[in-house]
Amino acid sequence: MERANLPPIRQKGFVIHSGLLARREQESLVEELRQVLKSAPLLQPVTSRGKPMSVRMSAAGDFGWISDRRGYRYEAAHPNGARWPAIPASILKIWYKVESCQLLPKRDPECCLINWYGQDARMGMHQDRDEANFDYPVVSISLGDDALFRMGNVERGGKTESIWLKSGDVVVMGGEARLAYHGVDRLRFGSSTLLPQGGRINLTLRVVT
Repeated sequence: MERANLPPIRQKGFVIHSGLLARREQESLVEELRQVLKSAPLLQPVTSRGKPMSVRMSAAGDFGWISDRRGYRYEAAHPNGARWPAIPASILKIWYKVESCQLLPKRDPECCLINWYGQDARMGMHQDRDEANFDYPVVSISLGDDALFRMGNVERGGKTESIWLKSGDVVVMGGEARLAYHGVDRLRFGSSTLLPQGGRINLTLRVVT
């Protein structure tokens, strides 16, 4: 059953567009991402201490975000040496559709980070602060299984709030939420039929420079 495109929810400065993408749009995005991943395959990143992350990652755009023993940074090429594929036009359309981006001078995102979550994957509380430009929001697109998204504060610790994100939801992290801590505690694995084998794809669009 399709969910209606509901008015945005605002929690702790995060703007949540529930059901922004219809099922057909979601399916089209997944097919386009399959093409992106043919030239930029998913990788399992490690932290600077060598601990493997539970998510697998890739990217599209001018830059991709890299995590390895050298630390966290943006690079212009996939670790296989190839330039990152271009961000599909359908994803750029979402960037310009959300209200927060329309209030700023027009600028394309330079990175679309692609995170794939399997059944036991999660993302600890973190800030997105490796970019040189914090004026533009981070725009997050959910595809596939429901994810429990936790929203914190600019400083680590303190009271947090959580919401279940469903396939087709889009979250805008701008203004007071741009440097707020956030993470994914768990999935409802198998809650969506979008991905045949289950799991979740999360796309985050960022201006880097």
